[in-house]
Amino acid sequence: MKLTFLGGVSEVGPLSMVMQYRGTTLIFDHGMLPANPPEYPMRPPMVDFAMLSHSHLDHCGMIPTLVRSYDVRILATHPTIEVSELLLYDSLKIADIEGYPKFFDKGDVKRTKAAFDIVGYNSKRDIGGMEIEIHSAGHIPGSSMFELRGEDTTLFTGDINTGNTRLQWGAHPVKCDNLIIESTYGGEDHPDRVETEGEFLDTVEETIDNGGQVIVPVFAVGRTQEILMLLNDRDFDVWFDGMGRTVNRIYMNHGGFVRSPKALRDAVENANEVRSHDMRKKAMDAEVIVSTSGMIEGGPVLNYIQNKRKDENCSILLTGYQVPGTSGDMLLERGMIQDRGATIPVECKVKRFDFSAHAGHTELVEFARGCDPENIVLMHGDARELVAEDLSEFQVHVPKEGEVLEL
Repeated sequence: MKLTFLGGVSEVGPLSMVMQYRGTTLIFDHGMLPANPPEYPMRPPMVDFAMLSHSHLDHCGMIPTLVRSYDVRILATHPTIEVSELLLYDSLKIADIEGYPKFFDKGDVKRTKAAFDIVGYNSKRDIGGMEIEIHSAGHIPGSSMFELRGEDTTLFTGDINTGNTRLQWGAHPVKCDNLIIESTYGGEDHPDRVETEGEFLDTVEETIDNGGQVIVPVFAVGRTQEILMLLNDRDFDVWFDGMGRTVNRIYMNHGGFVRSPKALRDAVENANEVRSHDMRKKAMDAEVIVSTSGMIEGGPVLNYIQNKRKDENCSILLTGYQVPGTSGDMLLERGMIQDRGATIPVECKVKRFDFSAHAGHTELVEFARGCDPENIVLMHGDARELVAEDLSEFQVHVPKEGEVLEL
């Protein structure tokens, strides 16, 4: 088996990996990093089949180029297919606005949707002399790990979360000979989830009791749904806006990929969905406003922050990692945001909570040991050496972009 790493290996970048086995060439994910400017993987060789682990752009963002160049079939779950389509169209719109290069067009996205081979968890496919089984990765609804059984067994994890959240059950180890695993949070563990949830809800309640409103910037995929489910624990007046509205409907239509379809539906129905300009004006008076984008890089959340930015009683609660250089990072570090080229001060209280959908360092190590492989390949992380140190009893590989590894 020969592995070639085209991107997102030594950093949390645009992931893409090619596997050659017995004359068959497979590609696992082919993403783009929506940074400023965007980052792309290397161009792949001709491939016979593609596997898409989930719908975040750093994994799916360049998938249409595979269909355009090689007319490949793509293995993915139903939620992954529908959310990927949504994000791919949005990436074209952003490229037009920002003047970034486009490597595919709307027609390619349409052809990509037609090229998907829909699978569910625990389903199997025979491809290139290997039996491929799909497992839940616990990351977002529809996220998948791929187990490939040939002369030996290989597991490609994509992004994983082994802890249970309100939205997802955590991923479980799969016995294998070769483990290819993400390491996004190498060297860093997450705080206790239940304690984080309690602190978040208490902060919301305290802000409201002090006469303020709460703005919660969220990622549309996964985070919107989890925050709505969490807020549903208490009797808040919640309004939600942005792309997360469409993702809500996709996930509710595919409840088999969600931990509790009823809890998700109740949370969405008990909140108020912003569907028009008039409703957006009404939402300005809500106790809690949940809106994309999660790093305040555009989206309706900017309108809400602009409206409340001089109110010291209001709180802006960030719910995930803020990439350096983003507006969310600037808000957290300097109390300012960027909007249409202007840098604007914000007087609201700002706090960040860790609602990560990735396994932390200790969870990654425990998962890897549970798989009990002969070889471990660490990808998708900039602190892989720290994970490798704790897995020294195994043969651990830390390849770089462009490197070819034979197992």
